[in-house]
Amino acid sequence: MRIALYPGTFDPITLGHIDIIRRAAMLVDRLVIGVAINRDKGPLFSLEERVAMIEAECVVLSDLTGTEIVVHPFENLLINCAHDVGAQIIIRGLRAVADFEYEFQMVGMNRALDNSVETVFLMADAGHQAIASKLVKEIARLGGDVTKFVTSPVKAALAGKYG
Repeated sequence: MRIALYPGTFDPITLGHIDIIRRAAMLVDRLVIGVAINRDKGPLFSLEERVAMIEAECVVLSDLTGTEIVVHPFENLLINCAHDVGAQIIIRGLRAVADFEYEFQMVGMNRALDNSVETVFLMADAGHQAIASKLVKEIARLGGDVTKFVTSPVKAALAGKYG
């Protein structure tokens, strides 16, 4: 069974994340969405809110791809999380060259910790390359329209946070 782990903060989940999840799910038998409990980042949404949003979005993707998609919060090293969920593959989405430089360093560190877990990069669809959760939150906070970047339920959740 091919199991992959797609980690992130997902604060909130965007159309870019959903694109990567959909495409990754077509490559594996089980896809685990690892939701990082990163207290240092000070997320807008609680862990429970982020997990609920991801689970809601993944129901449709699981049905569409026929792949089991599960959500797994984690607070340990990424490589340890991969072991915890039985993943042989870590999925990372790339938007730009700056992403690659950071991810290249992370792959090197993860391989030094355990070279049995492979990292696979998926390029974001051209229509989603500019989407970043940080920017989506900023647009929503300032009253802008985030319809092009998130689903309707996530847009409503953002509106609930910012009023």
